[in-house]
Formats: sequence, C-alpha cells, structure tokens
Amino acid sequence: MTLDSNLTSRPVDTSVLAKRMLTVAGIGLVMISFFLISAGEPNPEWGQYWRLKPLVMVPLAGAMGGAFFYFMVNYLPHKHGWQKMIAVVLSVIVIIIVLWLGSVLGLNGTYWD
Repeated sequence: MTLDSNLTSRPVDTSVLAKRMLTVAGIGLVMISFFLISAGEPNPEWGQYWRLKPLVMVPLAGAMGGAFFYFMVNYLPHKHGWQKMIAVVLSVIVIIIVLWLGSVLGLNGTYWD
C-alpha cells in the first residue's frame, strides 16, 4: 500500500505578506498613539518609559492580525464568491480582536488595571 500525496505547497508572497502586516501594524500604532496622547496625565508610579510597552505591543499584535488576514484571504483555496467574502469578514473580526488584545496587553499595569 502506497500513499500518494497530491499536496503541493504554494510559495508565500513575502512582499504582500509584509504589506498586510505593516498596514495593520500601522493602524494599531496610530490607534494607540491617539489614545496615549488624549489620555491625560499619567500616574507617577508607572515610571518614565511606561508608554513604550503599548507602543510596541499593539503594532506587534496588529502585525500578527495582518499575517492572519494574508493567510485567510490570499493563501487558502477559496478564491471567489461567498467563501472569500466570509474569509474577509472573519479576518477583519480577528484583526479587531487582536488589536483589542494587544491594547490590553500593552496597557496592562497602567491604564488597564
């Protein structure tokens, strides 16, 4: 008995993947920057560099959301019709959740206490 595998691996287009990751990371950076600018005076107990954590965590989470979007929309075999629409809607929902979780992780111990 032989196992015949017709699985083919498709190459990942790294330029498109990087574009998606940078786009969503930029959205996350703008989002958290506006929040930090409009948040008012910080608590002196948080230290001098407390803003660095959310400014790093949220774009990293956004980059992971962008990678998820790339693999759901461009890499999976549903290319057209309602299946692609479902993949796009699901990806946008995941991006919103990932950015929210990145904000929670970034602001943990400061504003999210």
